[in-house]
Amino acid sequence: IKLVKMVIAPVIFLTVATGIAGVSDLQKVGRVAGKAMIYFLVFSTLALVVGLVVSNVVQPGAGMHINPATLDATKVATYAEKAHDTNIVGFLMNIIPDTITGAFAKGDILQVLFFSVLFGLALALVGDRGRPVVDFLQALTTPIFRLVAILMKAAPIGAFGAMAFTIGKYGIGSIANLAMLIGTFYLTALLFVLVVLGAVARYNGFSILALIRYIKEELLLVLGTSSSEAALPGLMAKMERAGCNRSVVGLVVP
Repeated sequence: IKLVKMVIAPVIFLTVATGIAGVSDLQKVGRVAGKAMIYFLVFSTLALVVGLVVSNVVQPGAGMHINPATLDATKVATYAEKAHDTNIVGFLMNIIPDTITGAFAKGDILQVLFFSVLFGLALALVGDRGRPVVDFLQALTTPIFRLVAILMKAAPIGAFGAMAFTIGKYGIGSIANLAMLIGTFYLTALLFVLVVLGAVARYNGFSILALIRYIKEELLLVLGTSSSEAALPGLMAKMERAGCNRSVVGLVVP
């Protein structure tokens, strides 16, 4: 999985920079970004509503009889502190990297995406003078995506190892106790995907089931590793092969 994550930053940079540099109408890039932002806000809100309704109806953790006083608060203290300190201004400022190399070194996807967008816009604005740079980046894209294809062949082994570690650490019994919670989560996700996203897919003229079959390897990788980052390079490559514009893939998928 770490091998796959290793190539995420280069894939995003090459895809976004070359995609935007090849767009003659830069206003189109702004429209795509704006539509993507509205889409994510609306459907993230819908996902929260569906999750709240299902959890209140099913109440999957009602029979677990967990005493909050016995839980180790230090395990979640770091995450709670980060969530409490994060606001809109802080989030936007965190997208801007201290240095270009720092964004790539840390593997911060949003920072890499931010720089990639600016670099792509700069290449588009300089026109023919930036053509050699665009040609070089496009040539570099071929071996990078070939490397992604090689690494993705080993990804199922990583997913298997992650699942085996979880079961070995917590035991089958603990997983059985959480079966109701896990089942509710996946049923809710399935309901949202098939009903809500299925309606969006039908409105745009394709089948959500066909899309799921097309990206099934990436979905299984996400389920096995609990990390969407691991599936990002393969997903971006598949979206391009399906006919999606490179600049759209680079802006929306990450």
